[in-house]
Amino acid sequence: MAKYVAEGAAVTLVTCTLGEEGEVLVPGLEHLAADQEDRLGQHRQDELAAAMAALGVQDWRLLGGPGRYRDSGMMGTPANVRPGTFWQADLREAADLLVEVIREVRPHTLVTYDDIGGYGHPDHIQTHRVATYATVLAAVRSYRPDLGDAWDVPTVLWNAMPRSWVAAGIEAMRAAGTDFFGVESADDLGYVVDDDAIDVAVDATDHVEAKLAAMRAHATQIAVDGPFFALSNNLGQQVYGVECYRLAKGSVAGR
Repeated sequence: MAKYVAEGAAVTLVTCTLGEEGEVLVPGLEHLAADQEDRLGQHRQDELAAAMAALGVQDWRLLGGPGRYRDSGMMGTPANVRPGTFWQADLREAADLLVEVIREVRPHTLVTYDDIGGYGHPDHIQTHRVATYATVLAAVRSYRPDLGDAWDVPTVLWNAMPRSWVAAGIEAMRAAGTDFFGVESADDLGYVVDDDAIDVAVDATDHVEAKLAAMRAHATQIAVDGPFFALSNNLGQQVYGVECYRLAKGSVAGR
């Protein structure tokens, strides 16, 4: 595993939907939900702006612009098969939108979800597919020159949670008398990966408070008194201070 210390760098954040179908965890804002006023997406833009401010991110792109793709909801729900959702998007069309961003920004590293979208959310899986396809297309000189000059992204990373970290978190929460999503062990969670699958660990302990502030900004999505912040209280910087990744493309020191 290669280890790095987080340093300041320009970041471009690309999101694919506004999260319109999500739960609303803030009492008093339930009326924003998709089955009521359907204004959650608008509210979550404000949450995202606050989170980016906490992290110092200034360049945000909504893939295709407002209204291009809607939150797909979970598998098996009516929202998942609704026309215009990101899950139903044409892969080439969506990839071309990201190709244009890649060729403009010319990033050194692209970070995305793994092939199962972390915990299996359809939009996360689709994000992985679009990012992977767009990375390949963006590097082909003869492909869609109207989208900009070709750019071969040197490094692609998939975010990951090491099994041992999750196991330690569950035990710490249990010892503190706090439930962690009702799971008994790390094996109950589909998004953990074996520790030896981790290729890159970024030490960002100096930025933990900014990260937690960004998470708190997403109040409709993450309960401030829920498992995420209880975990930070019980394990402190070791759980949120290091970011882990699997290497999908390129090379890193020690690999």
